[in-house]
Amino acid sequence: MERHELITVIGPTASGKTTFAVALAGYLNSEIISADSRQIYRSMDLGTGKDLSEYVWKGKQIPYHLIDICDPGYKYNVFEFQHDFFQAYKEISSRGKLPLLCGGTGMYIEAVLKGYKLFAVPENPELREALKDKNLEDLETILSAYKKLHNKTDVDTVKRAIRAIEIEEYYKRQAPGISEYKPLNSLIIGLDIERELRRQKISARLRQRLEEGMVEEVRKLIDSGVQPDDLIYYGLEYKYLTLYIMGRLTYKEMFNQLEIAIHQFAKRQMTWFRGMERRGFHIHWLDVTLTMEEKIEQVIKLLNK
Repeated sequence: MERHELITVIGPTASGKTTFAVALAGYLNSEIISADSRQIYRSMDLGTGKDLSEYVWKGKQIPYHLIDICDPGYKYNVFEFQHDFFQAYKEISSRGKLPLLCGGTGMYIEAVLKGYKLFAVPENPELREALKDKNLEDLETILSAYKKLHNKTDVDTVKRAIRAIEIEEYYKRQAPGISEYKPLNSLIIGLDIERELRRQKISARLRQRLEEGMVEEVRKLIDSGVQPDDLIYYGLEYKYLTLYIMGRLTYKEMFNQLEIAIHQFAKRQMTWFRGMERRGFHIHWLDVTLTMEEKIEQVIKLLNK
């Protein structure tokens, strides 16, 4: 029987990753490590879809890690995630449990599964100055020319795209990296959701979160002193809601543009996961319409192979 060191649950936004991971962790007496580039921020709850109330299985609280570990406004990165992940991974493993990684940030997931050697990349003022007048489309074209791995799924603002190019330029000057951590033998479970169902779930969830107070959440962040530009940097919900609060979009414009952006983001996530398969990762895809019991049963069979 193959020995797995980790279970990884991936899938696009609105595919039900959290609900499934919690049930699976409960069944296996495991703990969850989040692989979401925005759920690490405190007070950014509705916009990131933390759904912390879901971390309960049959009345039992399921422990989670790497959620609510940074203040909003901070620019967390994959280098920090890799180190934080392995710290949490060692703690969970030391308790005799099989850790469960769950999220949709492809670069974070790939960085820990492969153990890539990463660096804390400093700012490059000259490069930023040279790129400051370029639009997002121009920056994405520049970024696409780089051979190295980068998480293009999250590049939906000019600042994030410039930072991505800055990282790639820095890595060009580094010696070929050996792995800092050993690669992990993970059972990777992908939640496969049909495109139209995914679109329906995304739209329904967006309306629900707006009704639950997502606009007020962003207002509170701004009132607490978080700079609007920092929130825009985080993209998606925080970008469009901030633009609405600042009066640069009407409510209807905000909703329509944000809905389109989330659909595009989910498509980019799936493109990343398909790319992982081409890069040698074996992903076991489960139909999201299966019952929870059927999904768990299939994972148990894979673990016992």
